Amino acid sequence: MTTQFPDEPVTGFSGPPREFTDAEGREITVREVTSNDTEALVQMYVEFDPTDRAQGIPPSTETAIRKWLDVVLSEDALNVVGVHEGRPVGHVMLVPDRHGAYELAIFVLQAYQGAHIGTELVRTALGLAQREGIECVWLTVERWNTPAVALYQKIGFERTGDASFELEMSLRLAPDG
Repeated sequence: MTTQFPDEPVTGFSGPPREFTDAEGREITVREVTSNDTEALVQMYVEFDPTDRAQGIPPSTETAIRKWLDVVLSEDALNVVGVHEGRPVGHVMLVPDRHGAYELAIFVLQAYQGAHIGTELVRTALGLAQREGIECVWLTVERWNTPAVALYQKIGFERTGDASFELEMSLRLAPDG
């Protein structure tokens, strides 16, 4: 199946670096991932709650996490990390597909969920994508994950496909400038 993208582009995103205060009063810094972040991201994913894993990701063992991060942190992908008190608490990746679009995935540690960190991470990643000239972004989400679906719709994603267990959503970014 080929992903469909809305005709109308979405605007209003700011790329990294950014700082904000989450709904719990915590100061969060959002910035691009660097090669120095790999070990901290491995530890974040080792701590990740198994019940929050979806579609087989993030992997559950340290070895599998390292192999997965080798792929998602490749130089043709875009990655932003949310940091609180020096450690990663959320990660958004935009990984290119075979058709010139980018797939988005987001992960936020359970203790930081529900505090608007995910919204700010996605918005910042989309600002980075816009700055880098990326036009089309898509994702899949489990259809029963209503908080995530609502978050994506609020940001500007539209439902573009309904598989049995997943919804496909996409957006078109306006050119930067």
